[in-house]
Amino acid sequence: MKPLRIVFMGTPDFSVPSLQRLYDTGYDIAAVYTQPDKQRGRGKKVTYSAVKERALALHLPVIQPNSMRDETVIAELASYHPDVIIVIAYGKILPKEVLDIPQYGCLNVHGSLLPKYRGAAPIQYAIKNGEKTSGVTIMLLDEGMDTGAVLKKAEIPLDAKETTGTLFDKLSVLGADTLCNVLAHIEKYEKQAQPQDEQQATYTAKIDKELAHIDWAQDAVVIERLIRTLDPHPGAYTMWDGKRLKIWSAELVAGMQEPAGTIISVSKKQFTVQTGNGALCIREVQPESRKRMAVAQFLQGSTLAVGDTL
Repeated sequence: MKPLRIVFMGTPDFSVPSLQRLYDTGYDIAAVYTQPDKQRGRGKKVTYSAVKERALALHLPVIQPNSMRDETVIAELASYHPDVIIVIAYGKILPKEVLDIPQYGCLNVHGSLLPKYRGAAPIQYAIKNGEKTSGVTIMLLDEGMDTGAVLKKAEIPLDAKETTGTLFDKLSVLGADTLCNVLAHIEKYEKQAQPQDEQQATYTAKIDKELAHIDWAQDAVVIERLIRTLDPHPGAYTMWDGKRLKIWSAELVAGMQEPAGTIISVSKKQFTVQTGNGALCIREVQPESRKRMAVAQFLQGSTLAVGDTL
């Protein structure tokens, strides 16, 4: 039996392990679709998506349409005669004309256990809401937002100090493993596909930068989760001495009868901030226009003292 002919659609780092695994497994990857190149920084330097960089390294054809609704683009896609289209964080909505092209439809790797956490930020919200487990779902794309029939789920426990960055890496690899498992028995999985329970569905919006400003009046456990949610981007921050101070690592500790945001202790290696309920011992920070650093390094050049307020 000849290998499935695949068109791959993806853009960020999360998609790369699946692309690599499909290539290593020997699938016939006819083309790779990814978002158009972007210009970044003052010098307007052109940057490629992570998927484009990997596709070029693997000598795979790269297609970067501005829209997937253009008739010429759809015709070109159909000319590849894919058995299946794999879509992972591509960043474009696919019209029905595209969904109907491959024999086995369009499969999506989503970073949550659907129907929970549909939408743009499933990994972040698993951290933010203190979930004990997370995982990936392989589903058949339809015209809705992450509403398609489920082919397979894979679940993992979350570490107590899980960040968006660490979970992102774990789920990207888990997604690649689970996807290849499904593709190896695609007819069986598609016959057993289960519709999602709409009553159990929850949605996640794109992470708003306003969320990054720490409100010390919240409970310590809520703030600590927020810090891990926004690591590595954009980073939770507070204001100190008129400048932003990002907080990258914090431990839950007992608080005192002090106003929220008050520094209640300072040592050579850490400082502790009172919250609305409990306190946080801060271990890693990033002063404005500087790199991440241990609090011990930060305190060497800081006048931060007990009684100060963030």
